Amino acid sequence: MALENIHLLIGNIIDSNHDVIVNAANPIMLGGGGVDGVIHKAAGRSLFEACKKIKLINGVRCPTGEARITSAGELNAKFVIHTVGPRFNIDLNPEKLLISAYQKSLDLALKYNNKSISFPAISCGVYGYPVSEAAHIALLECSDVKYNKLDIYFYLFSNRDYAEWNKVYSMLSKS
Repeated sequence: MALENIHLLIGNIIDSNHDVIVNAANPIMLGGGGVDGVIHKAAGRSLFEACKKIKLINGVRCPTGEARITSAGELNAKFVIHTVGPRFNIDLNPEKLLISAYQKSLDLALKYNNKSISFPAISCGVYGYPVSEAAHIALLECSDVKYNKLDIYFYLFSNRDYAEWNKVYSMLSKS
């Protein structure tokens, strides 16, 4: 397990200066609350317009566990990858969906030849995923050797979340 390319930070993801910023989006991808709203506000109208160009199928642009890529608007990044994480107590198989959200995001970053990617704690806000469990899933997926070419950054908004993620990171680095 390789964790050398994974970095944990306390801060706001919009302050990232990496190639890709991952947006914990809703299925419609036109902005919302939490991280999604912050990213859309900082990126400006061009991100909203880029998201509107993603085809709407059965009322959604990005199903849960999937990812879509757009330009980054006014953010200091090349791209925004929008992924929809599971709602912990509502969606069936939330672990499988969260794994998929991370994998699809990382695969898109590599497909577009990026070197660095910034993630929020997907599904840990209003979607209710337990922070420690989500950290374990995210760090395991990101430590897969096929993602070693990427510098992966997790922007954790609170000291509490950072402490939980750091605890999981330390445990995984010892195994």
